[in-house]
Amino acid sequence: MIRIISTETKFEGNIMKITGDQTLIKKINKGLVLDTVIAHSPLSRADISAKIGLNKASVSALVNEWIDESMVMETGLGESSGGRKPVMLLFNNEAGYAVGVDLGVNYIVALLTDLAGAVVHREKTDLHTSEPAAVVRQLMSIIRTVISKAPESPYGIVGIGIGVPGIVDERGVVLAAPNLQWEGVSLQKLLLEEFQAPITIDNEANAGAIGEHKYGIGSEAGNLVYISAGIGIGSGIIMDGKLYRGAAGFSGELGHMTIQADNGLPCGCGNFGCWEMYASENSLLQKARAAGEFGSDPDLESLMEAAKRGDALALRLFEEIGRYLGTGIANVINALNPETVIIGSRLALAKQWIEPALLHYAQSRSLGYHNKGVRIAFAALGMDSAAVGSASEAVTKFLTKIK
Repeated sequence: MIRIISTETKFEGNIMKITGDQTLIKKINKGLVLDTVIAHSPLSRADISAKIGLNKASVSALVNEWIDESMVMETGLGESSGGRKPVMLLFNNEAGYAVGVDLGVNYIVALLTDLAGAVVHREKTDLHTSEPAAVVRQLMSIIRTVISKAPESPYGIVGIGIGVPGIVDERGVVLAAPNLQWEGVSLQKLLLEEFQAPITIDNEANAGAIGEHKYGIGSEAGNLVYISAGIGIGSGIIMDGKLYRGAAGFSGELGHMTIQADNGLPCGCGNFGCWEMYASENSLLQKARAAGEFGSDPDLESLMEAAKRGDALALRLFEEIGRYLGTGIANVINALNPETVIIGSRLALAKQWIEPALLHYAQSRSLGYHNKGVRIAFAALGMDSAAVGSASEAVTKFLTKIK
C-alpha cells in the first residue's frame, strides 16, 4: 500500500521521509489514483482509498479532476457493503488513440489502438524497397491512413510508436539496421516534420516484448525473452517486469550471437556465423532458392503451401530452421533463465512445421535446471506484437506526461 504522508525533508536515524511541497504531493497522489483506476476498474472511490491509503475526501477530489479531464468516467452502481450502493469508476480508454507501427524489412503493419491497447483499425502493406526516402514516404502514407480512422476523442492522437529492425538511439536515429541497409537515418526527425503527435522510435523486438508482456501470452511472466524471427532475428528482454535495455540502450541483438565460430556464413552486420544466418526467414528462403525446386523467387507463404501438401523438401527446410532456432533458444535459456520464451514475427506463421524441432533442441541443449520451468510459446498477438507494443509505448509516454 502506497501513501504519501510527509511534505518535509528530514533524516531521522536511518529513515528518510518523502519530501516535496503540497503541489508535488498532490501530483503524485493524483497519478496513483489514475494508475489504480487503470489497473483495477471498475472500482469505487472507497476501493481506491483502501488500495492506496489516501483518505476518501482526497480520493474523491482527485477522481473528480480526472473525470473533468475525461480520463475517468462514472458507470453504474456497485454492490452495497451495508450502506448506499457506490458509484463505480472506469478508465476512459477512448479518451485518445495511439498509432503503433511495425516497420519490417518487407512489410509495414500499422495499427490504431485505444488507450487500453484494443486494436481499432489495422493496415498492412508490402515493402519492395529499402531506400530510406521511399520507405519513409510509404511509412507516412500508412500512418496518415490509420490516423484518418480515429474516432473523435478529447485528446485525439496521443502518440505514434514505431518499431524498426535495428539499433535506435534516444534521439530516434536508426544507427544501424543491416537488413534494411540503413545507417544513421534520423527517422524521428523526419516524421516529426510531418506529424504533430509525439513520436517514439524503438527496436521492433523491444516493442514486440512489450506487446506480448502487456497484452499477450507473456502477461503473467516477470522475466521473458521475445524472439522476433523474421528476415533477421532480434530479441526483446523483460526483466523483473521491465524492458531491459542494457548500459547504452542497445541490448537484445541476440540474432548476432555467434553460433558457428569456424567458417561461419558472413552476416550483414560484418561478423560471421551469426544466429540469424541459420535460423531466420532469410536463411530459409536462401536454402529454398538454392534447392531450385520452388521457382526463382520463393517466399514463406509458398513454402508453407508446399509443406501443407507434404512436400518433403519444404518439410525438411522448416525442420532445419526449427533446429537452429531451438539451438539458439537453448543459449538464451542458459544465459538468462527466463520464465517464458516467445517466438514472434514471420516465422511464427510456420509454427506447425518448426515447433517440434524447435522444442526438442531448445530443451535438449539447455541445462536441466534452467529449462525445468521455462515456457516456450508462440506470440499470442501474431504479427501484431511489435505494432501493439509500439502503440503501448506511445500511450505510456502520454499517460506519464498527463500525470
